[in-house]
Amino acid sequence: MTIHNVAFIGLGVMGYPMAGHLSKAGFHTQVYNRTSAKAEQWEQEYSGSYHVTPFAAAQGAQVVAMCVGNDNDVRSVVYGEEGVLAAMEAGSILIDHTTTSAELAEELAKACHEKGVHFIDAPVSGGQAGAVNGVLTVMCGGEQNTFEQALPVMNSYAKQVTLMGVNGQGQRCKMVNQICIAGVLQGLSEALLLAQKADLNIEQVKDVLKLGAAGSWQMENRAVTMAQDKFDFGFAIDWMRKDLGICLDEAKRNGLTLPMTEEVDQRYAQLQEKGLGRMDTSVLIKSYQ
Repeated sequence: MTIHNVAFIGLGVMGYPMAGHLSKAGFHTQVYNRTSAKAEQWEQEYSGSYHVTPFAAAQGAQVVAMCVGNDNDVRSVVYGEEGVLAAMEAGSILIDHTTTSAELAEELAKACHEKGVHFIDAPVSGGQAGAVNGVLTVMCGGEQNTFEQALPVMNSYAKQVTLMGVNGQGQRCKMVNQICIAGVLQGLSEALLLAQKADLNIEQVKDVLKLGAAGSWQMENRAVTMAQDKFDFGFAIDWMRKDLGICLDEAKRNGLTLPMTEEVDQRYAQLQEKGLGRMDTSVLIKSYQ
């Protein structure tokens, strides 16, 4: 299948630039967003059209991609008379870039199968900057043939797209990703507190350590801003708590306990109570000060 017509559902900080990359890559792109003003703005900036319902945006699309908030947000744009699934034709592909539970991915795969539609769960990593620059990492669950057909679409906004296994495995890989981030930020928070008390130059510390064994994306992109007490940007802890909740639920289903993940989640909960829910995840350092 040669893909010409695509739809993108959800124009938040991630979806807006992702849909833009589809348009710039030459796909005929139709978009939907819950807030129509954002969709109108997108239409003015890119070549494509916005529609007032998910159903209308998905009509005629060979591939429909979504990036919304949580499990229930996904259900709200997929199901029902105005949902994308009602508009999609047999043989088309639904891609969900939302970070959700693996259970939802399996549910959507079954619903799509009943209509002859293919499904890929494909959560992303790389943040807003990754979406804007078209260099996201995408973790996919689904069938090999479907993955290969959808690859040209996802490659327009990603630098790495990997099939991790059957439906649900993309979401499970994203859970692993979020746990790793939580652990890195926990270690970075404690390390920076020591560096500041020891009167080290944080910029210099970052430059020295980023290429060694302690190096990480968080080290390179967040160490200095954490030391400067700047957190009004990036991936909000409200969303991280949603993601960590998914991780903890999945762990429970597998008979595991995740002490570090539980601790970081509770520290984020305390920061939310202080009104910091929209701050970047690196605000974790405040819970250690």
